[in-house]
Amino acid sequence: MLKQSLQQKLLQKLSPLQIQVIKLLEIPTTQLEQRIKEELEKNPVLEMEGDSRDPDDEEDNSTETDNEKDEMSIDAYIQNEDIPAYKLSARNFSKDDKQEDVPFSSGTTFHEHLVSQMGLRIMTERQALIAEYIIGNIDEDGYLRREVDEIIDDLAFSQNVEVDEKEALEVLEIVQDFDPPGVGARDLRECLMLQLEKKNQDDPLIQKAYHLVKNHFEEFTRKHYDKIEKRMHLEEGELKDILEEILKLNPKPGSSYSNPVTKTVQHIIPDFILEIEDGKPKLSLNNRNVPELRISNTYSEMFEDYQANRKNQSKEQKEALMFVKQKLDSAKWFIDAIKQRQNTLMTVMQAILDYQYEYFLEGDETKLKPMILKDIADRTGLDISTVSRVSNSKYIQTHFGIFPLKYFFSEGLQTDSGEEVSTREIKRILQDCIENEDKRKPLTDDKLAKILQEKSYNIARRTVAKYREQLNIPVARLRKEW
Repeated sequence: MLKQSLQQKLLQKLSPLQIQVIKLLEIPTTQLEQRIKEELEKNPVLEMEGDSRDPDDEEDNSTETDNEKDEMSIDAYIQNEDIPAYKLSARNFSKDDKQEDVPFSSGTTFHEHLVSQMGLRIMTERQALIAEYIIGNIDEDGYLRREVDEIIDDLAFSQNVEVDEKEALEVLEIVQDFDPPGVGARDLRECLMLQLEKKNQDDPLIQKAYHLVKNHFEEFTRKHYDKIEKRMHLEEGELKDILEEILKLNPKPGSSYSNPVTKTVQHIIPDFILEIEDGKPKLSLNNRNVPELRISNTYSEMFEDYQANRKNQSKEQKEALMFVKQKLDSAKWFIDAIKQRQNTLMTVMQAILDYQYEYFLEGDETKLKPMILKDIADRTGLDISTVSRVSNSKYIQTHFGIFPLKYFFSEGLQTDSGEEVSTREIKRILQDCIENEDKRKPLTDDKLAKILQEKSYNIARRTVAKYREQLNIPVARLRKEW
């Protein structure tokens, strides 16, 4: 039985401007310049400062009235949307512009190789979009280092595509079937399993190798071979053959495509520039290649004229008016979003600078205080997610080097005297201890914890183990040399 009822719901809905700001916050300066160029090509209402599309500047021998010329220019634009973008803007280049030939290398990159395989699979347009985004997040070693939940969020923000976890995992499974075997794995265990799945499953040796990796991977990494033999009920000498089969696998499936001839070198362009003037740090945004934008006077005046004469307009003229209004709104949103992006970036970086003031004066790592995202969010009044977006993929140029913003964030611990120190300082001490240890008797986590306690760092053994793993340092048993 059908029923009608009234319901009130409280929903959060992002405005077009908010969506633009979120997208722009995530991208670094290198991508911002390209993003602005794309918007300039798409929207004729938008133009750079110093670049005029005003036809009044040009010699005009026509006897038509201004209103007739405006009407013709709008109608012509509406009816000829396939006109190449370069014809929609004038004088984009001057004789002072430096023209350079950009060298390029031939060959297929690892990511191009993966994208090319999409055409060999039967996928919907939606699946292809998700697959391409997943491939874009695969690193040079062939691993998908990002969580599926993060990719789902990015697709919603950047592509306006709502994807659930089940659908994302189904597409990931398709990508994981691409060549080379093991690509798209989220960790080493999954990488090895994917490679074994593509081998002859009728071979008992392959079956046992797969079983070992799937069910006894932790013992395998710790070299507890006696436990593996016992739990898998293996005969003497059988484990050796299984291990040899596993060791033939490639732990970095993307490495075969890391050809120095075809691999592009990524140049870091800092988003912020920090200079010391009169003993004080001075912060600025790197806007060297980011043009100033404005609304075209021609289209603004055109819109005002059409609004003033709305009563006598034909259907085509009204549609033209709506089209120009849409482009004007889009241009205003984009300009406001760029301004908000710049203001937010400066607000966050200035807060980081104030928090780590002593460190930025000299670059002394021992003066780097413990700092988490919440500390900067509290100082700026911004959401933690906003601070995270600003900190991600952004760099600052200082007088002692170029650093990613993430470098300045770390947790903190207290010494016996109550002084708070950065975990980065503790990690450095751990690394120094391990580098100088006797490799015939390497330091265990218990001994490392005691060394730190002697230095007034009250730290537990399990915390030492966590920091050691974050430094990619194996346990003492695996560091032992005979």
